[in-house]
Amino acid sequence: MLKFWKKKPAETPPQPPAGEAAPAPAELPAADMPHDADAASLDNPALGEALSEASPPAEAQTEEQPFEVPAAAAAPARRSWRERLSGSSFARGLSSLFSRNPKLDDALLDELETTLITADVGIEASTSLVEDLRKRMHKREFADAAALLAALRKELVTLLAPVQRPLDVSGRKPYVVLTVGINGVGKTTTIGKLARRYRDENRAVMLAAGDTFRAAAVEQLKTWGARNSVPVIAQGQDADSASVIFDALQAARSRGADVLIADTAGRLHTQGGLMDELGKIARVLKKIDAEAPHEVLMVIDGTTGQNAVSQVRQFRQIVGVTGLVVTKLDGTAKGGVVFALAREFGLPIRYVGLGESATDLRVFEAEAYVDGLLPADIGA
Repeated sequence: MLKFWKKKPAETPPQPPAGEAAPAPAELPAADMPHDADAASLDNPALGEALSEASPPAEAQTEEQPFEVPAAAAAPARRSWRERLSGSSFARGLSSLFSRNPKLDDALLDELETTLITADVGIEASTSLVEDLRKRMHKREFADAAALLAALRKELVTLLAPVQRPLDVSGRKPYVVLTVGINGVGKTTTIGKLARRYRDENRAVMLAAGDTFRAAAVEQLKTWGARNSVPVIAQGQDADSASVIFDALQAARSRGADVLIADTAGRLHTQGGLMDELGKIARVLKKIDAEAPHEVLMVIDGTTGQNAVSQVRQFRQIVGVTGLVVTKLDGTAKGGVVFALAREFGLPIRYVGLGESATDLRVFEAEAYVDGLLPADIGA
């Protein structure tokens, strides 16, 4: 007898009650979900910022409400000074010196002096600092190496305290900041970070693309301006730099800008023609505002060591540097050049660069900087 088998019907998933949306299939990869671009941007702030710039919300495109950086990119977790600076040779050398629980004697001070000199503190500053500690040690002011470490920390903070003078841009309108420095120090990047800082303080900021000498410098500054929703006054490569900045100051005055940050061509202090151009820029600005530029901010690469001292000396003679920004201190920089600059010139150190994000351009703090380089105690 033949038996007829009936095909088993396929099981259908239970239907949700009326009024409820069906759940997404569990096996669908997360990457296929249309809203996962937002999730990726939360994990990667740079990607989030790029995606938001590529397709901003409709209301962000109006003039009354400028583009805002997404929260994930606007407020990344800031690492401490110690986390940023502990990898420098200065920090590693001193930590190694005191972590061995050394004997308090002249040999320890000789080793300390060598560590300071190799960390770009400078021979004069290192010798003066160590000899002062040596006299105090011979007077039995230190009970042990831990007391010597505490005294060293205090001396270093004392050395840096006079140059801890933040930049106040509220005294003039527009407040003109002229940025100078050699190529490769991070000058244009610093300008972009400063623009972001002042914009976040609800100040009207404008940028002047005065670096018409380096290829693509104007486009680089325009990119920073677009990223921060800040207007950029530019003419193009090989234009007269003084003319560009002159036009920018006129535009800043007519538009009621609070701050104008002007870029200039990066140059070596040995390039006479380009150095003379800086003097021309300053003279041209004074035709509109007798006190402009109100700040001449020199950007220095923290990895250049003692060469930074000669750079500052030359730029001061040409354009009158009034403040310093020391960048790239979170990388291979030795860190001691900050002390050498403070002792040699006494110029205010306005900001230091401790990373790549906009929030890593920090207002200089003497105690925080020393704390990032030295352990709080021998056991740390």
